[in-house]
Amino acid sequence: MGWWIAGAMLAVVVLGAIAALVARTLVLRRRRAAVIRLTADIPINAKWWHEQEHKTGELLYVAVGDSAAQGIGASRPGRSYVGMLAAHMLERTGRPVRVVNLGQSGARLREALDLELPKLRKLHPDVLTVSIGANDIAAFEAERFERELRELYSALPRHAIVADLPAFYFGAAEKKVRIANEILHRIADEFGLEVAPLYAATWRQGGPRYALNQVAADFFHPNDRGYRVWASAFLPLLDRRVPATPSTAADE
Repeated sequence: MGWWIAGAMLAVVVLGAIAALVARTLVLRRRRAAVIRLTADIPINAKWWHEQEHKTGELLYVAVGDSAAQGIGASRPGRSYVGMLAAHMLERTGRPVRVVNLGQSGARLREALDLELPKLRKLHPDVLTVSIGANDIAAFEAERFERELRELYSALPRHAIVADLPAFYFGAAEKKVRIANEILHRIADEFGLEVAPLYAATWRQGGPRYALNQVAADFFHPNDRGYRVWASAFLPLLDRRVPATPSTAADE
């Protein structure tokens, strides 16, 4: 009987190991397919946002950022946090909003400085959001991060809303994010910039909840639900920047 129990337990362990291996293989296969699909979305989203630039609006909203600003991982570009904030502005004010999304997929601080900031200098936004730095975490260097972030923040208008970095939840990347956010808050305070609490908003969701229903199939970018969490971090500061008109305020 003892040998039979031992054999059964061994079989369970072996089957469990096989099931885990199969599950891991399926997850990696799904992730690879998602990366290919989302990579194909990059020029599609960029084209969509470029078309939005040419629309007219009483309010100008400009976004500096990376693939999250572009809405990679969302079901469509307008369901990025940028799209959600623009829709909220329209609903709150009743005034049409022109959106110039300067975000570029893969952008780090260096790309924001070299490619996005020169375009920003030619614009006079009513609302400016800046969410950049997550792509700097992979090869994070605190001194470089601080130097480039200070250069970027020094060039922003004082009404800019800057976001800290989202939670990475686990491991070395999460430790780097916390260091980066300490730097970010210190520099934002130095230049008098308000910080949207993106880290707190995402951290509250928890790693398991994020992985289960708030992340795209590549397990990196947010999905529609994840982007709603991102937008929630900006909304209180956005509402202070763009007061509701009397007619829309009466409906709130």
